[in-house]
Amino acid sequence: MENKNESITRQEDDFAQWYTDVCKKAELMDYSSTKGFIIYRPYGYAMWELIQKDLDAKFKELGVQNVYMPMVIPESLLQKEKDHIEGFAPECLVATIGGKNQLEEKLIIRPTSETIFCDHFAKVINSYRDLPLQYNQWCSVVRWEKTTRPFLRGSEFLWQEGHTMYETEEEARNDAITILNTYDECGRDLMAIPFVKGRKTDKEKFAGAEETYSIEALMPDGKGLQSGTTHYFGTGFAHAFNIQFLGRDNKVHTPHETSWGVSTRLLGAIIMVHGDDNGLVLPPKVAPVQVVIIPIQQKKPEVMEKANEYFKVLKAAGIRVKLDDSNNTPGWKYSEWEMKGVPVRLEVGPRDIQNGVCVLAKRNTGDKLTVNENEVVETVQKLFVTIHDEMYEKASKYLADHMTKVQSLDELQNALDNKGGYAEMMWCGDEACENKIKELYQATSRCMPFEQKPFGDTCPCCGKPAKKVVLFARAY
Repeated sequence: MENKNESITRQEDDFAQWYTDVCKKAELMDYSSTKGFIIYRPYGYAMWELIQKDLDAKFKELGVQNVYMPMVIPESLLQKEKDHIEGFAPECLVATIGGKNQLEEKLIIRPTSETIFCDHFAKVINSYRDLPLQYNQWCSVVRWEKTTRPFLRGSEFLWQEGHTMYETEEEARNDAITILNTYDECGRDLMAIPFVKGRKTDKEKFAGAEETYSIEALMPDGKGLQSGTTHYFGTGFAHAFNIQFLGRDNKVHTPHETSWGVSTRLLGAIIMVHGDDNGLVLPPKVAPVQVVIIPIQQKKPEVMEKANEYFKVLKAAGIRVKLDDSNNTPGWKYSEWEMKGVPVRLEVGPRDIQNGVCVLAKRNTGDKLTVNENEVVETVQKLFVTIHDEMYEKASKYLADHMTKVQSLDELQNALDNKGGYAEMMWCGDEACENKIKELYQATSRCMPFEQKPFGDTCPCCGKPAKKVVLFARAY
């Protein structure tokens, strides 16, 4: 689409500034008085609610139950799992005063909740009959980040965190993959975002996990974005917190644990993957407003009467619709609602009323079509499907076009510097090679894709025999 909105920086001029402009001007968020902590404005929070509604229903179909845990964790509890505290210690916000008194023990504002869940699990798990135990909570967490960016990296962010316990390793591993696939489905079916699924390297896995799996999205500036993770913990936390159960064989066993989560980082992915120089471009299923009605010559009574008719019939069909009857000009309204990414715009004026039609405009392409007034609901619903599919196809093509096989460090650097996206490389499995690539090119391993298709025998970094295909990228 042609760039009509001069208040938004062009992507090619400064992508980071474009992102900030869109977040602010589309009224998704605002900065609070506390550095690193943002305000989720109604339009942005509504997007999160739609994601939450979709995922929450999917989790419950899998037998997951929602709970809520305290937001503060005693320091001694967090210290029980050494690897975990080492992974989060630099990021923790610590409370030392309660009221007017110094606390006897420091309280950690949760950076994540494995330890407090495990403390609870130790009290409620006694027998195999108590398993599986599948809990999830929707909450916020605090991680004291040095550099923040709205939705992508904040000192506080909203998320869900699932914590489960199973009798067997097989059940737990299946859970971690099942939830990862659930996240992938949400990306495909709700957000129109294709993800790469894979396992994290040991260097990049979650603190305390045996294995971490992730969904990785690719942004238009060529950077990767970790968009969700699931973890198989094995029995490490369970041993640390003395969680045991009496098994079917009448012997004492230790349960196997998983944890998983996605956050409001998904909002950042939606903004970047689909947005353009006019602002947001929202997939219909995650758009707070799916159709905006713009009356032309609205001072004429018949125009507002017809606009209200369209509003009522669309709303009755379950469509999230807004009638803009403000005193602004139609051109201003077009620009405003394009910036907010509303998938479909409905225009109606005196001539349209005479002809028994209205005009529908698609936000993702700008295409317009004239529709009989009796076919508006059916046409809009079909447009939603078309728009979603077009957006997913466009994002999928970009992802495919920015997957580059590299067989030398020169090719790796060229891919990162000139093309962007994911560089597929054969890797020996040595963390020293990951560290070298990060030092030389400021790129990290994103994941080892589940679909391994080897294309070489040696690691370009060290020349040792290669074990895995791994994706390297610069990332948020």
